[in-house]
Amino acid sequence: MNLLLKVAEVVAPVFLLAAIGYIWVKLGHEYRIQFVTRIAMTLSVPCLIFVALMQTEITPAALTTVTLATVVTYAAVTAAMLALVLLFKLEIRTYLAPLIYGNTGNLGLPLALFAFGDDGLGYAVVIFAIMGIYSFTAGIWLVSGGGSITKVFREPMVSATLLGGLFLWQGWQTPRFMTNTLELIGQMAIPLMLITLGVAVARLSPARLSQAAILSAIKVALCTAIAWGVGRWFDLPPVAFAVLVLQIATPVAVTSYLLAEKYGADADAVAGLVVVSTLLSVAALPLILAIVM
Repeated sequence: MNLLLKVAEVVAPVFLLAAIGYIWVKLGHEYRIQFVTRIAMTLSVPCLIFVALMQTEITPAALTTVTLATVVTYAAVTAAMLALVLLFKLEIRTYLAPLIYGNTGNLGLPLALFAFGDDGLGYAVVIFAIMGIYSFTAGIWLVSGGGSITKVFREPMVSATLLGGLFLWQGWQTPRFMTNTLELIGQMAIPLMLITLGVAVARLSPARLSQAAILSAIKVALCTAIAWGVGRWFDLPPVAFAVLVLQIATPVAVTSYLLAEKYGADADAVAGLVVVSTLLSVAALPLILAIVM
């Protein structure tokens, strides 16, 4: 019973905030999702990442191990999802990227923070950043045929990760007034991302829901199994292991829909994956969290 209460305490705020965004839109209120997303991804999330890395008590060696484990995990997930797409004879340009990239920002970061505190957030931001670099290059190339490595390093999120890693490695700290300012800005990130997730889901026009249900179930099972196996192989410490499994198991990211719409892939099919996998995560993520805690 105590474990169930602990899991509920972790996941309830996540899905309640997303529900607020969903209900907000359904009531007919305005929500400028592009503006809010830009604020989050160029300002609040980079501040959150930088401060989390700078202040974490995780050793640089442990973060290096998590980084390597994450790279190996995404390589294995990519191979598994490519086999799945080929098996189902699906269009690679539409389906492969959504099946690879999870919602490690909107859902993964708050879950790691609420479940495991600042240590969990420190690991989660590293996984989130690696996924971001991968999606900004290979992900865009898969959908459009035109990824750019130089664009990656212009992303504030990536710059914040590299700078935060440098401060962690050197043991540096910003002046107290600066840290307080960055922390305050970073505190906007998680509520903004969760509410925006609910807004985005409310505005989607999903299609092929039965197929999306099958693919979403296979995705969460494969991603969980792969992350579990890689985490054990690298002998990650308990918190790092749990965060890796949670992050990789998150549902299809809303950004996959935005990329599909921008580059002319089947956006409605991707919307179906986003909606169904997000609904499935309401049951799947608490179960995974209960197992890894």
